[in-house]
Amino acid sequence: MSASNSRVHSFGQTEINWDKLDKTKFYVVGAGLFTGITVALYPVSVVKTRIQVASKETVEKSAFSVIRGILRTDGFPGLYRGFGTVITGAVPARIIFLTALETTKVMGYRMVEPLKLSEPTEAAIANGIAGMTASLFAQAVFVPIDVVSQKLMVQGYSGHAKYNGGLDVARKIIKSDGIRGFYRGFGLSVLTYSPSSAVWWATYGSSQRVMWRLLGHGTDLMEVAPSQWTIALVQATGGLIAGATASCITTPLDTIKTRLQVIGHDKRPSTRHVVKKLIAEDGWKGLYRGLGPRLFSMSAWGTSMILGYEYLKRLCSKDGLDVI
Repeated sequence: MSASNSRVHSFGQTEINWDKLDKTKFYVVGAGLFTGITVALYPVSVVKTRIQVASKETVEKSAFSVIRGILRTDGFPGLYRGFGTVITGAVPARIIFLTALETTKVMGYRMVEPLKLSEPTEAAIANGIAGMTASLFAQAVFVPIDVVSQKLMVQGYSGHAKYNGGLDVARKIIKSDGIRGFYRGFGLSVLTYSPSSAVWWATYGSSQRVMWRLLGHGTDLMEVAPSQWTIALVQATGGLIAGATASCITTPLDTIKTRLQVIGHDKRPSTRHVVKKLIAEDGWKGLYRGLGPRLFSMSAWGTSMILGYEYLKRLCSKDGLDVI
C-alpha cells in the first residue's frame, strides 16, 4: 500500500479532503464562523500591539496594566479599536488563505509520497509547505489591513497620532507615502507570518499523527473509528501545541514588524534602527515584547480556529459526515 493510501486509510475518519467539500457552503458558513472567533479574540491583538510599541517611558508594559489603561480611558469599546477595518479585510484574506492551504496541501502530500517518510514527518512537510504558501498569498490582502488597524489600535497611546477612523488613516498614508505606505513592513510580514504559518501547520499536522498513535489508533483507524469528541480533543490539542510553538519562534519578527507599521508618516526608520532601539530599551528581551499575549492569542486562536475549521469541513462535507 502506498504512503498516500495508507494515510487516507489511517486518518480517513478524522480528515476531510478538499475535493469532498461543498465550496459555496464552506465559504459562506466559514465567513460567519471565523468572524465570530475574531470578535472573541480581537482584544488580545490590541493588547499585544500596544505592548510591542510602548516607549521606554511608558508605564503600561504588562498585559493587565494595558487593559486597565484602555478601560480607564476608552471603556470597553477601546478593546476593539480598528476592528471594523480588520473584519472588512479578514473575510477575503481567509478565503484566499484556506483555498491556497487546501489545494497546496494535496500537492505537498503528492510531492513527499515517493520519499517513503513516516506519517508524522510526511504530514509536517506537506502541511508546512501548504501553510507557508497560503500565508504568502494572503499577505497581499492582509498587510494593508494590518497597517491601518494597528495604527488605530495604538492611536493616542505612547505618543502615537490620533485618527478619525480607518478611512482617515488610509487617506493620510496615501498622502504621505502613496500606495506603498500600505505595504510598510511587508517583507517582515512575509518573514513573520509565512514561517509562522509553516511552523503552525507543520506542528499541527505532525502532532495529530503522534497523538493518534499514542491513543492506539494506527492503520486500523478505519476499523475502530474514534468518537467525534475524541477527534475534536486531538485537533484542539494539536492547535494549542501549534500556536505555542509558532508564537515562541516568530515573536521577535512580529515585534519589529509591528513597530515599523505603526511609526508616524514622517518617520521611516530601518529595521536595523528598530532592533537597536528595542535592545537599547530592554535588552534582547525587548524583541519578545508581547510574547505573553501573542502566545495566548496564537494558542487560543489556534485551538478555536482549528476546531471551527474542522467542524466547518465536516459540516460542508458532501459525504454528509456527522458533526459534533
